[in-house]
Amino acid sequence: MSLTRIHNFSISLDGFATGEPQTADAPFGHAGERLHEWMFGTRFWDASGTAGVDNAFAERHSHGIGAEIMGANKFGPPGWRDDPDWKGWWGPNPPFHTPTFVLTHHPRSSIEMEGGTTFHFLDAAPAEALDTARAAADGQDVRIGGGPTVVRDFLVAELVDHMHLVQVPIVLGRGVRIWDGLDSLEDAYDVEAVSSPSGVTHLTFTRKVPS
Repeated sequence: MSLTRIHNFSISLDGFATGEPQTADAPFGHAGERLHEWMFGTRFWDASGTAGVDNAFAERHSHGIGAEIMGANKFGPPGWRDDPDWKGWWGPNPPFHTPTFVLTHHPRSSIEMEGGTTFHFLDAAPAEALDTARAAADGQDVRIGGGPTVVRDFLVAELVDHMHLVQVPIVLGRGVRIWDGLDSLEDAYDVEAVSSPSGVTHLTFTRKVPS
């Protein structure tokens, strides 16, 4: 069976994956782009970037992915559901290049974009959404793209096989935390930490094989 994976998901030292408030001009609220500066310096993001440890982790983001699941707040700012012309933050050619399933209580018709991305809108629990995405992934893996609430929901449901978090050395103090309600999560995973010269720490969680 295909795996469920999370990649390049940045969090602050105090566990926040986004700041507040989210607006059309500030997708990550008061965090701005500080959570993602490590990635902007990589060759994965920019051909003139570095090819070090950060790039090695970042490049794993797309390998073997056949579908993505994301939450409503990753797709757009508050109010996007009332804007029939809203097609996401990413312009006409989004970076996903796969069927992409947006979890929302207000489904709408699918949107076909350039480059192979088609946005589908589902009102579904994590397990049902994953079944739908797996069918569309055609044997490849499914990426859980965020935001933090969706990531947490899939972790609580024990549906995540591999997770790559990037701990960035900043303190946000407020926003949406990933760890709330995930007591003893480490018991279910083999956890590895790799420090980077950029100052971030790459944390990988790989689900343990039952003995």
